[in-house]
Amino acid sequence: MGMQYDSNQIAEILPHRYPFALVDKIVDGEPGQWARGVKCVTVNEPFFQGHFPQKHVMPGVLLIEALAQVGGVAVLALPENRGKLAFLGRVKDARFKRQVVPGDVVELECRLTRQKGPIGVGECTAKVDGETAVTAELTFAIG
Repeated sequence: MGMQYDSNQIAEILPHRYPFALVDKIVDGEPGQWARGVKCVTVNEPFFQGHFPQKHVMPGVLLIEALAQVGGVAVLALPENRGKLAFLGRVKDARFKRQVVPGDVVELECRLTRQKGPIGVGECTAKVDGETAVTAELTFAIG
């Protein structure tokens, strides 16, 4: 097993806080290479008040953000990057294939495929029960 972080340890790496901390735990990974995390979606999420009151669906942009946060952990877990920020620079080829609703456990994975200086690219996938919900290529800038 590689990296494993609970929500408190993630908060030592990422600056995100409620209501924008979208990763509950990191279950595996290798610093600077990849990370796999989990988001347990509950009806108590604040965004469900408005998206949508009559049919709760997790916004796709928040799934992209959750994937970016997992990628951020992979990048910022490197000792030389601790204390820095990872900014989302680009979202490419995002595909939304399945709705995410309360009760879903979302498995989030980001694999860093390229890095040049402070810029990195990750191939990201979110799945629920083994079924792909979202895929995207995300570009990060470390600052």
